[in-house]
This record gives sequence, C-alpha cells and structure tokens, in this order.
Amino acid sequence: MKWTPRTLRFILNIYGPYLGAGVKVSHIDPSWRELHVSMKLKWYNRNAVGTHFGGSLYAMVDPHLMLLLMKLLGTDYVIWDKAAEIEFIKPGQGPVQAIIRITEADLAQIHRQTAGGNTFLPEFEIQVVDRTGDLVVRVRKVLYIRKKAPGIKPPDR
Repeated sequence: MKWTPRTLRFILNIYGPYLGAGVKVSHIDPSWRELHVSMKLKWYNRNAVGTHFGGSLYAMVDPHLMLLLMKLLGTDYVIWDKAAEIEFIKPGQGPVQAIIRITEADLAQIHRQTAGGNTFLPEFEIQVVDRTGDLVVRVRKVLYIRKKAPGIKPPDR
C-alpha cells in the first residue's frame, strides 16, 4: 500500500459504502497512528426510531485499524480483521465521531508477540461519541497479525 494519508483519506471518502452511510474520514495523521472519522445523522442512515443505524455506526470504524497497521508494519506482516463486537450504549441522535489510535506500546507488543513467527490476536477498543463527548457505541475489534514466513502463503480465513 503506497498511498499517502491524504490519498487514503480521499479514497475512503469516495468509497461507496461510506458515501451511502454518510461516513467522513476527516484526518489521517502523517505518522499513520491516528485517524478521525465522523458521521452526521441523515435521513438515509437512520433506523426505524430515528437514530443512527447500527450497521453504519460499525461501518464507520470497521477497516481503519487494519489499514493503519498495514501501513505501519509493512508487507512483512499478514493483517486481517478477525472478530468484532459492538455495544450500543445510548442512541446516536446527532453527529458522532471516533478517533482510532495505534500507540507505540501497541506496536511494541505486536513486534514482541510476532517475533518468532507466532500469530498474535490483539484486541482494540474504539469509542464512538456524540457532539457532547458522551459514549454512543463501544466497538471491540480483534485483529489477526503474524509475520510472513518466506515463501509460505497465508492460510485461508
């Protein structure tokens, strides 16, 4: 992936599912360690009771950890989304936003856990908040990460 943060932001913002849900990536840090994403409540992303559709709330944070880690770790690693869980805390009744961060400690742990070719399944939590900073949704994501072995294809998911 040879994209710059600006190029990836542009691509994500014209990505069909994001356009359809009203998701907007507003910032990707030049260090690839932080991404800001938001979504306004519109007629096309509401559920039957007039609040944010749960699928759109999850979609707004779905691919970002994997994409950031692919850039940070490079092509020597296999990185996949493995599992996710979403917990709805309160109805999203207006604009919502999330900041996805990968810390130096996260990277150090990944390098340590995968050093011998082992698979590592780190868990990350992403919080989606409303305009007042109240928690709307908590997303827990588990990623599959391992160093590629020379000449060996990754297993099927």
